[in-house]
Amino acid sequence: MSLLSEERKQYILEQLDSTGKVRVVLLAEQLQVSNETIRRDLAVLEEEERLRRVYGGAVKVQYETGEPPYQQRQVLHHEAKQKIGRCAAMLIQDGNTVYMDTGTTIHELARVLKGRKRITVITNSLTVASLLRDSLAQGLFSGRIIILGGEISPDQQSVSGHLCLDMLRHFYVDKAFISVGGVSILTGISDYDMNDTVISKAAAANAKEVIVLADYSKMGIQAFCHITPLDQVDVVVCDQPYPPSWGQELELKGITWIVAADT
Repeated sequence: MSLLSEERKQYILEQLDSTGKVRVVLLAEQLQVSNETIRRDLAVLEEEERLRRVYGGAVKVQYETGEPPYQQRQVLHHEAKQKIGRCAAMLIQDGNTVYMDTGTTIHELARVLKGRKRITVITNSLTVASLLRDSLAQGLFSGRIIILGGEISPDQQSVSGHLCLDMLRHFYVDKAFISVGGVSILTGISDYDMNDTVISKAAAANAKEVIVLADYSKMGIQAFCHITPLDQVDVVVCDQPYPPSWGQELELKGITWIVAADT
């Protein structure tokens, strides 16, 4: 099984997600490359803070606690996020009530939402609310926007806290669009900010359909704050197909995986 560098690194992350630890010698044998090649791959992944090297191999970073500020995240994997946003917008139908969270991929969804009638969007994202306000004023879609109240976080460009959570609990939605920091076949979906994660969890619990938006760099990652198990997710929209080793579990959990294509 001779793979390219990016494919090898993804395979390593998949093995870490499944077992929590990998060994250089075994990976070299499985991937048909030298031990030194595997060590270089592990070094790169450690620099990206996606694993921690130990003697003879590497272990999974169990809880990733930090992420760049909102403005920096907007430019990370931007092309992939644009594709995912365009694809996700096609899942919204006339008359739908939807929740959109605070992620930068959701920002791309809001940016391209147009042509829908009588939709209601509930959000705790200041940037999403601003984008949708402009689109509504321009007649790009019809409906209404409900922004949740509470404490504003300048770093996250979001609203959270007890007031926000209490308000959200009054609403049931057809579809909850959740942008995440990590997708793990074992532990489900997760993110970094504790306050925003509580809101995402509540929105997912009150939705008929939970739709996760995540580029491929989030696969196999377990971020700091748990949102919901993967079997509570209905759809994943990603810029690439799912990791090959995930196929059986995704089928058992009844999850639809949509690959966002170039348009």
